[in-house]
Amino acid sequence: MAYPLSDDALAWQRKALAFANQELMPFEEVAEFNEGELPPEVYARHRRIALELGIPLMDAPRTAGGLELPMLTQTLVWEQLGRVTNALSWCMSEAQSWMFEACSTDQLERYVFPMMRGELRECYAITESEAGSDNTAIRTTARLAGDHYLINGEKWFVTSANKADFLFVQAVVEDSTLAGPAHALFFVEMNSPGIEMLDNPLFGHTYSSHHPTYALRDVRVPVANRIGAPGAGMDYTRSWFRRERLMIAARCCGAAARLIDLASEFAQKRVVSGQPIAQYQMIQAMLADSITELWAARLMTYEAAAMQDRGEPVALIHTHCSMAKLYASEMANRVADRVVQIFGGRGYMRINPAQRFFRELRVDRIWEGTSEIQRLIIARSLLKRGVAGVIGP
Repeated sequence: MAYPLSDDALAWQRKALAFANQELMPFEEVAEFNEGELPPEVYARHRRIALELGIPLMDAPRTAGGLELPMLTQTLVWEQLGRVTNALSWCMSEAQSWMFEACSTDQLERYVFPMMRGELRECYAITESEAGSDNTAIRTTARLAGDHYLINGEKWFVTSANKADFLFVQAVVEDSTLAGPAHALFFVEMNSPGIEMLDNPLFGHTYSSHHPTYALRDVRVPVANRIGAPGAGMDYTRSWFRRERLMIAARCCGAAARLIDLASEFAQKRVVSGQPIAQYQMIQAMLADSITELWAARLMTYEAAAMQDRGEPVALIHTHCSMAKLYASEMANRVADRVVQIFGGRGYMRINPAQRFFRELRVDRIWEGTSEIQRLIIARSLLKRGVAGVIGP
């Protein structure tokens, strides 16, 4: 491989690939035809293996009992897990590095360390009906009332809420000691009075992790559950977005790699008019375009991760994570479309991973910031820094 990877990074890549191939992939069809659900004993096994491998600890600092793996190594792991359909790799929660900068000792003990041990699971309640990619438009409020906040609002697409013990809730703080409204992030326990599920819509993919809509009506949250200072919530959310965008790019690369493997193998076996369809130039063109675009997306994603390991400026990393997410997600959708076409009618069958990826990858161009938002972020960075400032002379 042209991109330099350490022996330790390659070892993690192999472990993640083995987990994907041997443990997760064999249960894709079980999930697909059972509303995303696996037998409890299978899910428990996947969760246990993920914990044993140390995946929930990858981004946590060593001083807190984590592994503090380089971001490039973490990217390699999620790339291999991206080869799996039906979100079967979402069998555990990860503690992210920003949590250890933002959270109090008490918050780490009550929420983050239990996540690392696999005892608690989280979900993020950020999106609203009128605040998706533009999270500055959030209308959920947190009003200080003594030693508690009262949170009121509505949150949409709260991914994995049906499996979560607590939410990270983004809200605008109303506090008489502040000059004006400011964003804050809160730990909110899922069983808190005042939280009501309004809807649990079905989506194009078949996941056991749902994306419900919740109303929060005078939900009492202790001041001790506010993460950091009032007004710092958006900083933590941006940190979360940066990492999620990078890992979406990684998973899209993994999905595309598996799709290309499947299509290549099928095209060499499928005979039409006396010869394998792999011999036809239009099929070859689709395969060639797919592997070329994957190579570009992979290099872009690896470099965005390596920039973080080198300690480059956060604003520039933010731009490159947007570039990787934009290109890799759109690349994977193009690859999925081509591969379904190569398979023909077989590609439209739900037993075919190509059909599942065709549905599942579509949302990667939407969540954690749409492709259009990524383009705005990239363009603004370009206009501010110029070509040399963004990608070098």
